[in-house]
Amino acid sequence: MTSFDEPLTKALDPKTAKLLESVLDLRTVGDLLRHYPRRYAERGELTDFEDLQADEHATVVGEVTRAMRRPMRNKGGTWLEVEIVDGRRGKIYLSFFGRASHIAETRLRPGVRGMFAGKVGAFGQGDKRRWQLSHPEFEMFDESQEGAERFAAALVPIYPAGKDVTPWAIRRALGVLLDTLEPLEDPLPADLRSRRELPGLAEALTAVHRPRDHADVSRARKRLKYDEAFLLQAVLLQRRAAAASWPAAPRPARADGLLADFDARLPFQLTEGQRSVGEEIAADLALAHPMHRLLQGEVGAGKTVVALRAMLQVVDAGGQAVLLAPTEVLAQQHHRSITAMLGDLATGGMFGGTAVALLTGSLGAAARRTAMLDAASGAAGIVVGTHAVLQERVQFADLGLVVVDEQHRFGVEQRDALREKAGGGRPHVLVMTATPIPRTVAMTVFGDLTVSTLSQLPSGRAPITTHVVPAAEKPHFLDRAWSRLREEVELGRQAYIVCPRIGDLEGDEGDLSKDDDERRPPLAVLDVAETLSQGPLHGLRTAVLHGKLPPEEKDAVMRAFSRGETDVLVATTVIEVGVDVPNSSVMVIMDADRFGVSQLHQLRGRVGRGGLPGLCLLVTDAPGGTPARQRLDAVAATLDGFELSRVDLEQRREGDVLGVAQSGRRSSLKLLQLLRDEEVIHSARLDAEGVLESDPELSGHPMLRMEIDRLLADERAEYLEKT
Repeated sequence: MTSFDEPLTKALDPKTAKLLESVLDLRTVGDLLRHYPRRYAERGELTDFEDLQADEHATVVGEVTRAMRRPMRNKGGTWLEVEIVDGRRGKIYLSFFGRASHIAETRLRPGVRGMFAGKVGAFGQGDKRRWQLSHPEFEMFDESQEGAERFAAALVPIYPAGKDVTPWAIRRALGVLLDTLEPLEDPLPADLRSRRELPGLAEALTAVHRPRDHADVSRARKRLKYDEAFLLQAVLLQRRAAAASWPAAPRPARADGLLADFDARLPFQLTEGQRSVGEEIAADLALAHPMHRLLQGEVGAGKTVVALRAMLQVVDAGGQAVLLAPTEVLAQQHHRSITAMLGDLATGGMFGGTAVALLTGSLGAAARRTAMLDAASGAAGIVVGTHAVLQERVQFADLGLVVVDEQHRFGVEQRDALREKAGGGRPHVLVMTATPIPRTVAMTVFGDLTVSTLSQLPSGRAPITTHVVPAAEKPHFLDRAWSRLREEVELGRQAYIVCPRIGDLEGDEGDLSKDDDERRPPLAVLDVAETLSQGPLHGLRTAVLHGKLPPEEKDAVMRAFSRGETDVLVATTVIEVGVDVPNSSVMVIMDADRFGVSQLHQLRGRVGRGGLPGLCLLVTDAPGGTPARQRLDAVAATLDGFELSRVDLEQRREGDVLGVAQSGRRSSLKLLQLLRDEEVIHSARLDAEGVLESDPELSGHPMLRMEIDRLLADERAEYLEKT
């Protein structure tokens, strides 16, 4: 008999076990049992071929329509070409050579149906393109063949597979495990299963791998999805409970401190949302356990002011605050804007304010020593920096608050290293993101954080109009785009032009998808800047900005643009967050289809910040009706970041959303989809709260505790331990 934790090398033959581990990263019996079918084929069902992609390993279901011998061109002999169809309009061709062609010829006769797995090749262009599998492995749906009982059921599970591991090899291995698996004690309480009408775990695993009908699949998936949601929510709730028990120095507000002086000098009124969220944060900072709060809001919603007010409250209470930014450009921008907002309160010393130090990796030796001394001595109440702040040599006198901007850009180890700098107690933590998160995603990803949302934009923010510019279909639209940009500059305004890369494909920056053979390389900052300066933007003051410029040059370029000495800034996504130039009114994004939805939303938030109407032009060669154009049309149709985040999330892997990519491991979610399974997640959250409220240590639920320990022991869950 086998158990969940038993290595596959003991439960299966060594060759199969090693293949499953090397190709699919499946190591234990539990790993394989939770390698669920991605779909099910009915014996009479033929699968369409519309989703095939070149160079991918695919498994298709089809019917042989003809098999023919063809002569070899450059040498004697023949090879076998087999045509299979999907019952609609799709066709794919199989090619066999040598001895394999004779074996295939005896089995692949017109009229037989089966599964075929191999690497997809594409030949020809347009309507003449042909899909081909070379030397595919295959298994026929033929009751006369040995092992026909495996296909006697109405449904045939088809598994995610890979090179050298076919779906039917996985199915056979699972058959061995299901036949020898020892009885499973269910980790979910019986009353909970009954209330939610969930089958037992053993029944669900058997049904998902050996379904009798679609009802079996539906019941099994309902239980297995719920398991994923419940375990994740239980872990996050335990993390929140543990955080509440950690010590932290209370940082209560003062009525006569820096914060009061700052508020009195503000040249604008805080929005109702900023005031409300500020009160929540102020109350958290006054507690003797660390705040763990996520502050999310639209681009330009005023998160920086809210964070600065929190930092000043901590400084008033004798502590220090650090603002961690993902890039030097953003760190410098934050330092400038915070210093400007504080005015003479940022000088410290006899004026009763506090010094604001900037600490980045590119600082000169003398400036770096001064900043580190100010942080260590406490002279700097606020430190703004990049990952350079995480170095062991950087110390703080009394670190009370950590503000992390755009948290998704930091790895778990980096965030953990900063928290450790608080000494004996834990610092309060405020995480900021300008990528709006749907309610259920926030509950799942940030379930151990309290979430605050700024949905109201400050007064003075102008609307942004967004248009798609189909440059390939209508070149004159692109000409008009450059004319519009010139018109804005002639009115005394400024513009951004964003490109996916710098100018050298090797080691370039940017958020690029893999190019296929038919796509040209993405447009580059250096090339576009030169072409435009000599062409449609001739005579305008143009500068370039990208991540590979020396830090002092990047800072000089941004300062010149901020002072209005540059008309057009051609840049990479280095300007995506934090850059605030109120006089900029136009943004042109080249090859816009190569950026993600949330990234486009972030980028266009750089304009319309100074009361001037904003214009964002999304230039693309993507044809109308394609998924790429549909994404751009969605961005152009709305300024609602929450709506766009749902579009973005539907197109991304769940693992990316959960941050697992930061630890280099795959997602622990197999079936649960954060948007489509909102009700499941919400129910699991309520149930987990009930179980943990009555039994925080799960002493009365040993199997459930064992499942949680198994999740936490996996490196794939490392982010949960440190987020």
